[in-house]
Amino acid sequence: MQTKKVKIGAIKPNPNNPRVIKDDKFNKLVQSMRDLPEMADVRPVVVNPDMVVLGGNMRLKAMKVAGWAEVPIVVVDWNEEKQRQFIIKDNLSGGEWDWEMLANQWNPEELADWGLDVWTAPKEVDYGLLDGAGLDGELGALEAGVRKAIQIEFEPQDYDEAAELVKWWRQKGAYVGAMLVEHLQTMKNNRVE
Repeated sequence: MQTKKVKIGAIKPNPNNPRVIKDDKFNKLVQSMRDLPEMADVRPVVVNPDMVVLGGNMRLKAMKVAGWAEVPIVVVDWNEEKQRQFIIKDNLSGGEWDWEMLANQWNPEELADWGLDVWTAPKEVDYGLLDGAGLDGELGALEAGVRKAIQIEFEPQDYDEAAELVKWWRQKGAYVGAMLVEHLQTMKNNRVE
C-alpha cells in the first residue's frame, strides 16, 4: 500500500464512525497537527475506494481545522466486513466511544472479538442489596428534573428490531419512554383476569 496526497475536500468523513474526541482532546489534536505535520506522513488517513475514511476521522477533522489543503492517505480495497473490523481495531485507544452508535449499529460479539471492552448485562441482578440501604432521602433530593433510564431485556431475535424502532422514533423527536409507559398502561387497563 502506497501513501499519496490528495486535496482535503476529496475525502469523505465516515458517518458511521463510532469514535469521537471531545473539546479539550480535540483541540490538542489540532495543535499536534500544526506542531508536527509530519505525523500524518507516518500515520496517513485510511480510506476505501469511495474516499470514505476508515481510519483517521478525527485526524481529518483536526487537519481541516488546522487549515491543511492536502492530506496523506492510503486507499484500501477491502470487503465491508473487513472495513467495519478495521474501524474498530484502529480506534482501540484515544478519544471516546459513541456508545449509542456502537449499541445500535455494531455487533457486540464482534466488538469484543476485536478487542473493545463491551459492557454486557449480568445474568441476574440482586436488587435486594439496595433494600433498606437508607438511600431514599439522599436520592430523592437528586432526582428532581433528572431524566432516568431503565434496562429492558429483549430476546436476541427481538433486539435489532427494538433498537431500530427506538432509533426511528428518537429521530422523529418522540419521547420513547412516555410512549412505552402509555402502551403498557393501556395493556394493563384492558387485561382480562
